[in-house]
Amino acid sequence: MASPLSALIWSVADLLRGDYKQADYGKIILPFTLLRRLDCVLAPTKASVLAEATAKKNESELVLDRALCKASKHGFYNTSLHSFGTMLADPDQLKQNLLNYLSGFSANAQDVFTRYKFAEQIEFLSAKNLLYLVLQKFASIDLRPSAVSNADMGLVFEELIRKFSELSNETAGEHFTPREVIRLMVNLMFCEDGEALTKPGVIRTLYDCCAGTGGMLSVSEEYLRSMNPKASLKVYGQELNEESYAICKADMLIKGADVRNIIQGNTLSEDGLPDKKFDYMLTNPPFGVEWKKVQKEVAKEAERGFAGRFGPGLPRISDGSLLFLMHLMSKMRPVDEGGSRIGIVLNGSPLFTGGAGSGESEIRKYVIENDFLEAIVALPTDMFYNTGIATYIWILTNHKAPERRGKVQLINGIDLWNKMKKSLGSKRKELGDEHIELITKTFGNFRKTKICRIVPNAEFGYSTITVERPLRNERGEIETDRKGNPKPDSSLRDTENVPLSDDVEAYFEREVLPHVPDAWIDHAKTKVGYEIPFTRYFYKYVPPRPLEEIDRDLKAKTEKIMKLLGEISG
Repeated sequence: MASPLSALIWSVADLLRGDYKQADYGKIILPFTLLRRLDCVLAPTKASVLAEATAKKNESELVLDRALCKASKHGFYNTSLHSFGTMLADPDQLKQNLLNYLSGFSANAQDVFTRYKFAEQIEFLSAKNLLYLVLQKFASIDLRPSAVSNADMGLVFEELIRKFSELSNETAGEHFTPREVIRLMVNLMFCEDGEALTKPGVIRTLYDCCAGTGGMLSVSEEYLRSMNPKASLKVYGQELNEESYAICKADMLIKGADVRNIIQGNTLSEDGLPDKKFDYMLTNPPFGVEWKKVQKEVAKEAERGFAGRFGPGLPRISDGSLLFLMHLMSKMRPVDEGGSRIGIVLNGSPLFTGGAGSGESEIRKYVIENDFLEAIVALPTDMFYNTGIATYIWILTNHKAPERRGKVQLINGIDLWNKMKKSLGSKRKELGDEHIELITKTFGNFRKTKICRIVPNAEFGYSTITVERPLRNERGEIETDRKGNPKPDSSLRDTENVPLSDDVEAYFEREVLPHVPDAWIDHAKTKVGYEIPFTRYFYKYVPPRPLEEIDRDLKAKTEKIMKLLGEISG
């Protein structure tokens, strides 16, 4: 449904060519699509709203707002006498009537269009004699909920954003995540809590700190309701991009969610939902994006230690992925209140970047030593719209099942994919239903298989020891300090990474002293680090081809080339 409909909406671009740059098409098409959707949603109750507005015109603003929401059967309404049909019937007053129509929306809906600076766009369209044509085009598109479900509408917006992002050379992946990836993440989040989620009247909270257009929130809600129609999922989110935020907010308005829980702003520099804790958290933060712009605010937050959000440490400026992870961990419910589960998409860098003592390593150390890391799932490459790099789903929780404690489950889904009939940006592969089912079952079964390894937490840790050798003078004699201890030669200094499962002294005697008998360990410089060498656990040795076979192939190729050359020369 999404592709034909988005193509129809996209055809509005034909009207804009010449007067708008391609990169600016979204400034018109997206808010008009939202406007048409809201118009269609409110149409069945429009008469009731107008009657109620007249009847209660002398009531307080609060009383009137509640009455009109009840009359519209939604969390928003429109009190303007106009609709798409009436506005088109009076083309001479179109601009004024459209602006009047916008002002008739409740404040929470008006905010959506404010984010697009929509009034300015209306003025420009009117000046270019395009307003009537654009409105007429959208009036012909049926966006009633009975014709286009909320899920399909979400896909339409995502497809449109992808097209606009490509035209403007922006990163579409910052705005949304492929739906099949979301479905997998939701499955992994909820499958361990199936029994609790099927109880009558269950209420849970879900948070996405990089909400985009709200795809993760929507899919999670749909999943929970499929399990338990009587369950209630309260969704929360924060989104930096104003236009994506506007789409997310509009979607939540239509679904009847509390839009006060959807915040616009930078999650890293300003937590829009302070003091809130959540049952579930899902997010796909931007990959490898530097956080220099918010360095001052983040550093100030880090000074608070574990009283703030970034207690474990700070990653390098060039990649803020782990900042989002720490932000989510700071919002986990205490175990005695039920605990929390987190699902986050990260690139490969957070697995291993940074040696012992670095910010990244300290963050991994905190996660693993507190036994928060439940599983990591490796996804195929070419899964996202803006990048073909390797990506991983991290699942974290502070209430592991007894059999999972002290262990991390690694699931290799790199080879689980179907080739798409048509590439969408960098996205050339997709997860099939069978792949999602296999990964979900593998996660739930929690045992070693062809694509699964169960690894003790300690296996990811190591001690970085500093190996010193004595400084010698020109005569080859060892120089000593005032206490008679040999001075270290900085030019000969080296480091060794010793697995936590190995005794440092035993390792030193076994691996170092036989080669450099005069060496010693400077224990004051020893640091403990953590890394997750995911690919190592699934590495398969492929022996090289026998030399005889290579020689035969080379001989055959050479003979073929010589024959062709002979034919040419004649």
